[in-house]
Amino acid sequence: ENTVHVKDKMKGLSFVAPPKPFATNPMPAITDLGANWIAVIPYAFTRQGEAFVKYNEGGYQWWGERPEGAYESIRLAKEAKLCVMLKPQVYIPQGWTGDMDFEQEADWKKWEADYEDYILPFADLADSMKVELLCIGTEFKIGVQKRGAYWSQLIKKIRAKYNGKLVYASNWDEFPLVPFWDELDYIGINAYFPIANEVTPSIATLRKGWEPHLDKIRQFQLKHQKPIIFTEYGYLSADGASHNTWELEGKLREVNVNQPAQANAIEALFQTFWEEPYWAGGFIWKWYPHPGRRSRDKDYTPQGKQAQTTLEKWFKSKKDTQ
Repeated sequence: ENTVHVKDKMKGLSFVAPPKPFATNPMPAITDLGANWIAVIPYAFTRQGEAFVKYNEGGYQWWGERPEGAYESIRLAKEAKLCVMLKPQVYIPQGWTGDMDFEQEADWKKWEADYEDYILPFADLADSMKVELLCIGTEFKIGVQKRGAYWSQLIKKIRAKYNGKLVYASNWDEFPLVPFWDELDYIGINAYFPIANEVTPSIATLRKGWEPHLDKIRQFQLKHQKPIIFTEYGYLSADGASHNTWELEGKLREVNVNQPAQANAIEALFQTFWEEPYWAGGFIWKWYPHPGRRSRDKDYTPQGKQAQTTLEKWFKSKKDTQ
């Protein structure tokens, strides 16, 4: 009944674009971890309630997010024999793309034209650099349901320019609502599912918490017969990391650093999905190119934490299903 069988898992990292050009090559640390993919994320910006997509205008765009920074990140990744997902992503300060909505048709049209101007040059870049995977959008929960026809024609325009594989990154509660999965090569899920509401849940508790979500994902996959990528997954290294992580982000000052909570959550995710034949792997949120001065003790990054050991164990395990 299940015809989808993924051979090689994506052991991916969401690569943080740096403000300035790389002082040293960030790729050796990534290959040392056992990763085989990175996601390159050149952010654009939309302001809440405003129908525009701003990208690379004026001086505010970080080097790593500009076309030249994306190019250099991809070039270095390729040189290191890493595969690349190019993931142009819109950020709404003090808001979320999933809530983005416009009352006027003219506003939608304006935003959509801007978005096309933003993403189509990346389709050209991806094709010219033989990028393996292009993500066409991230967490436009309302937008993709309301504006399915726009996305379908955009997919056609992207395919006319780019010969690699396509995915869309849906929010964990959005994937059943996306109307165009059958036009893409993968089903993408940003897998921030609430799993267990405890300070430091055990791996057994977390695995149990995954069961209803796993069941839903399996059923969905059978219906669509497409491999599933966790286009993002990850946990803060803080108390309560495997519950509503988007709420936790807002109150990090009030909670303790908790490395085991992060490591257990990652372990449970891999134990749950590694042997699922349709699961193509995913991209952990997130990986910095250089050790920073800013404290990241509760951040999503696994770098220098227990979670890094957990990740490395899975990335280097020979349990790729052949």
